Amino acid sequence: MAIVLGPNRYGKAETRVVRVTRDGGLHHIKDLNVGVSLSGDMEDVHLSGDNAAVLTTDAQKNTVFAFARKHGIGEIEDFALLLARHFVDSQPTIHHARVEIEEYAWDRVPVEDGPPGERHSFVRGGAETRTCLVHSDGTGGEESVVSGLKDLVVLNSTGSEFHGFIKDAYTTLAETDDRILATAVTARWRHRTVGSDWAASYTRARKGLLDAFAGTHSLSLQQTLYAMGRRVLTDGPELCEVRLVMPNKHHFAVDLSPFGLDNPNEVFFAADRPYGLIEGTVMDDVAPGSTSAWK
Repeated sequence: MAIVLGPNRYGKAETRVVRVTRDGGLHHIKDLNVGVSLSGDMEDVHLSGDNAAVLTTDAQKNTVFAFARKHGIGEIEDFALLLARHFVDSQPTIHHARVEIEEYAWDRVPVEDGPPGERHSFVRGGAETRTCLVHSDGTGGEESVVSGLKDLVVLNSTGSEFHGFIKDAYTTLAETDDRILATAVTARWRHRTVGSDWAASYTRARKGLLDAFAGTHSLSLQQTLYAMGRRVLTDGPELCEVRLVMPNKHHFAVDLSPFGLDNPNEVFFAADRPYGLIEGTVMDDVAPGSTSAWK
């Protein structure tokens, strides 16, 4: 039996970089979590411990900081592509780079007192986190960009039903034609080509998710998931595939009859676990195939 080395990669995970841009007294914040993974001619380091082909993970971390200073940070997709191309273009032993970024939003605190033009106080903004995942074989090589968000918490207090499901010996869940539907959306969407207006695309996709969630009378969370993914693709022709993960954040009506009270769907117990976990992919039928873009 022959034993061989299979696919492999290595890198620096979770480099936290905060970039402050000072425009006089007006400051701007970019707060990122950057992960880098590299692959290429790495057989010798695994088989014999020869590190000649290895760009250290410490150097990868330092590159993130240096590029934040030299180039600034605009849209996270552009910053990820800049890093990925650099790692492949600058090292002959590195053939492919994977860069994943999470961005944490900060909102400016309105200041009534203090010197005019001094605006440098912030509060963490938004519950969701913006994300992107970039793969690059270097400048001129094959590339892919997947953008997205996670922890977008949404709730419909009505307009959701659940009935007609399988009932076996272990089924206790009652059917309902009026329930709370709540979830924390993780959504990622794949761009057809590299070079979109990332900010506009993100804003449009996020709005599409929210519009479809609010506008769908739901008979199941699966139906809502599909409606949300379909809306993102319909509104964003630059996108070709959406993947969604949506835990069902159950809200159970509390039985108040022991206290002589009714409960017309007004008081609920919010259960954090266990929870249903709904996952699905929505794509157009001419989407270019690229399963590796998501990994």
